[in-house]
Amino acid sequence: MKKSLQPQTKKILVFTLILLTGWVNYSFRPQTDDQEWLSWSNKCLTESYNPPPDVKLKKWELTLTNDYFLRLRKTYQHGRQEYFSFNLHRLNQVQYQGDDKAGTLELSTNADDIIVQTYEDPKGDIDSMSTVLELPVRNMSSARLDSLKNALNYFKAKAL
Repeated sequence: MKKSLQPQTKKILVFTLILLTGWVNYSFRPQTDDQEWLSWSNKCLTESYNPPPDVKLKKWELTLTNDYFLRLRKTYQHGRQEYFSFNLHRLNQVQYQGDDKAGTLELSTNADDIIVQTYEDPKGDIDSMSTVLELPVRNMSSARLDSLKNALNYFKAKAL
């Protein structure tokens, strides 16, 4: 004689199997990939960076590299360049002054850890160090700012 399961027992068994399958799939799911964080961070920085409307500025590049350096290069019409760079493990604080539409993102380090260089400057090339990098930004909602801070802190921890 064959025993069959009662409908209530079948429902519980099916529900348990669904939960177990979901748990196994979630458990072996890779965590957010560094490359995804890096892509999002670069997209956020590129979309948000708002250089002053300087008619002499030809182009700019703002990049977070896969070796955890934040780099900003500005190139002006006559070839003059300004270059700023620092490793995120030196990042001390991220502050924002402004509103959702426009403001300044201040990235600071504990010491003079931000490389500042100029090239092709009529006044002469300059190599110096700084403690603060100020980035003019636009469309920086509080949620976007929090996400960017989280990403920068994530990479700061990875860079240590």
